[in-house]
Amino acid sequence: MQELEVNGKPYEIIRLLGHGKGGYSYLAEKDGKQYVLKQIHHEPCDYYQFGNKLEAEKHDYEILKSTGIRIPKLYEVDEKEERILKEYIEGPTVLELVVTNRMKDDYLEQIRQMCDVLYPRALNIDYFPTNFVLQNDLLYYIDYECNAYMEKWNFENWGSKYWAQTPQLQEYLEKERLDK
Repeated sequence: MQELEVNGKPYEIIRLLGHGKGGYSYLAEKDGKQYVLKQIHHEPCDYYQFGNKLEAEKHDYEILKSTGIRIPKLYEVDEKEERILKEYIEGPTVLELVVTNRMKDDYLEQIRQMCDVLYPRALNIDYFPTNFVLQNDLLYYIDYECNAYMEKWNFENWGSKYWAQTPQLQEYLEKERLDK
C-alpha cells in the first residue's frame, strides 16, 4: 500500500476519491480512522485561474466555516508537501444520486438553504454535484472552494444544470466515459 505523509505522519492511501482543479483527493487511513488527504497539484486549468492553492484552501475553509454550512473539518495543513488532511464524509455524491435516480426534493431544498446563507454574504461555491455528499439525509459541501458571488455561476444558473438528468449532465457523463 502507498503511504503519504502529512507533517511527518504517515497515512495509508486506500483509493483515489477524485481529481479536481486544485488537487487529488485520496481516502486515507491512520489508526483505524479514515480521512481525506488532498495533494495539491499544479496542472494547468484553462477555465480557472489560481493563486496559491494551499493558501486558498485554508482561507476558503475559514470563510465557509463562518457561514455554518455543512463542510468537513480541516485537521491539518502540510505547507511543505502541499497537502491537507480533512474529515471524510462517507456517502454517495449528488452525482451518484442523480445518475441512479435517487434524488429527492429535500436535497434540492438543502442546497437552496445553503444558497440562502451564501448569497447574502456575496459567495458562490462550486455547485458541481461531485462536491456534495449525502450522509444521514444531510448534504455536505465537501470542497472548500468559494468565490465572490456572480449570478452566472450561482446554483440556479449553473449548478442546477447538473443536479438532474439534463443535456449538460449527459454531456459531462459521456466525456467522462470517453476519458477513461
